[in-house]
Amino acid sequence: MESNKTFTMIKPDAVANGHIGAILDKIIANGFKIIALKYTALNAEKAGEFYSVHKGRPFYNALVSFMSSGPIVAAILEKENAIEDYRKLIGATDPTKAEPGTIRNLFAKSIDANAVHGSDSDENAAIEGNFFFSAFERF
Repeated sequence: MESNKTFTMIKPDAVANGHIGAILDKIIANGFKIIALKYTALNAEKAGEFYSVHKGRPFYNALVSFMSSGPIVAAILEKENAIEDYRKLIGATDPTKAEPGTIRNLFAKSIDANAVHGSDSDENAAIEGNFFFSAFERF
């Protein structure tokens, strides 16, 4: 059952700006258990595959280019009510509209360079987690 798990990615902008530790600290401080963690990079093909749900949208090419521009940190998080709680913790996609103290309020630069990704459903959390992690990489 995936309802207590979510997937997150610390995006290239937040990695480049040195925010990995602060973001992970905030995640842990809010009661999430990290059950899988990986520092990696997406090439354009893999970024396109991950964001294939957005193919055909006007922002797709820019998104793929951005997500393949540098390293990322992928993680599977566990907590009761994980998806809803994590989406509250990260805040609105537009950091200027994100609640004070949320990850995007603190670490994002723009609506495009918004520091982190967070799954929006149990189904997507499972798909996204499986994209990055095998069963042997989860604890």
